[in-house]
Amino acid sequence: MSDNTFLVVLTAASIGLVILLVARWKMNAFIALLVASMLMGIAAVTRGISGTPAGGAAKPLAMLDVLEMFQTGMGKTLGAIGAILVLGAILGKLFGESGGAEVLAKKFAAILGPKNVHWLIPILALIIGLTTWFVVGLLLLLPILLTLTRETKRPFLLLALPLLSFLSVMHGLMPPHPGPVIALAKLHGDAGKLLLWGFLIGIPVAAIAGPLFARIAIKRVTVNPPAFAPILQENQRLPGFGVTLITILIPIVLLLAGTVAELAHMDSPAIHAVIHFVGNPTIALLIAVLVAFYTLGVRCGHTPAQLLRITEQSVASIAMPVIVIGAGAGFGRVITDMGVARILGDIAAHGHLSPIVYGWLAAAFIRVATGSATVAITIASELIAPVLASATGVNTELVIISIGCGSLFLSHLNDGGFWVVKECLGLTVGETLRTWTITETLIGVCGLGLCILAQRACTYWAL
Repeated sequence: MSDNTFLVVLTAASIGLVILLVARWKMNAFIALLVASMLMGIAAVTRGISGTPAGGAAKPLAMLDVLEMFQTGMGKTLGAIGAILVLGAILGKLFGESGGAEVLAKKFAAILGPKNVHWLIPILALIIGLTTWFVVGLLLLLPILLTLTRETKRPFLLLALPLLSFLSVMHGLMPPHPGPVIALAKLHGDAGKLLLWGFLIGIPVAAIAGPLFARIAIKRVTVNPPAFAPILQENQRLPGFGVTLITILIPIVLLLAGTVAELAHMDSPAIHAVIHFVGNPTIALLIAVLVAFYTLGVRCGHTPAQLLRITEQSVASIAMPVIVIGAGAGFGRVITDMGVARILGDIAAHGHLSPIVYGWLAAAFIRVATGSATVAITIASELIAPVLASATGVNTELVIISIGCGSLFLSHLNDGGFWVVKECLGLTVGETLRTWTITETLIGVCGLGLCILAQRACTYWAL
């Protein structure tokens, strides 16, 4: 068996081990991911496999190198999103505990009418998902999701899966999210055309993977929503609709402003720097939390002690999920630095396929191996760039959409998003695999199919 084949088999075995440890033997997910990473390291070191610890030069691996890979992956991920997760959880908790989620849900339900309330979740996911990270959007919309589930008496998954599918599609296919922006730069695509194709392909794909799949899922998976019922204490009152809406829109507006500042060329460097700073996800959420302390807290009658309790409870509730997300990233980094992503990309390259199919396969293989959609898009874009440069009659934006769909394919235990969804929705590992993983897989497969059809239409009409 060649080293490349050995690594692919070893990766598959390690992923299977994590699933067994967590799902069957009920081991803590952090420990399971760490154990799988170390066992994978032992096998690789014993065979004399070379790797690139911390992104450095390739060298024969030692066990300390494997541990460094795990720590680097965990540290970089938590450094990048740890503050975002904490602040998002605090804002979501304030939004829910104050009754703001209930106020918005009831108002929107009244506007749309009882028969059309199921459209509310996809609409909100489209609007919020276009400008915010998947995790932030999920944390912001979770209280509304739980409130609507309680108010409408509909099955939880019937509303939850559309939320996940639309947020995921926006994150994976649409600029200004990092993956699509990276692909635009590497493949020299047009941002306006990418947005157009993103909506034309992304919305039908999200509808299939969310609302349509949810109707099947609820017949096979029964999930009760997490407990959520804001209890107003004496001297506390519900916030108004307007102030609640403004508060929840603050991070979205700031994030959008930061994106515009990053893309635009302003005459004043100082103004550009300020807008870019406040548009950073961490700063945007910090500002929103500070505003929410007043609008959803003090103004509604909450005392400082009660606000402290709310923030402490929100942080405590995500402590383990944050650690598990970091461990998933560490596991993914071990797989990446051992060269598995490169091997899988090369396998896709040898198929002599069209750029759309090749880009999707490369991204899908790397996504399954590393668990990171952004890493999958980045590496797949690098692999496809020379192929696309020599190809004729291929729509660059459709190739980017195809890569984005591949990067969302088959989310499982080495994906931080898998654990975020599991914890936020109160699912077991098995339930998450049977719902979220299938939703992501449908997005990947259906997205590829629509990209192929769109490319054929473009060729036929010479677009």
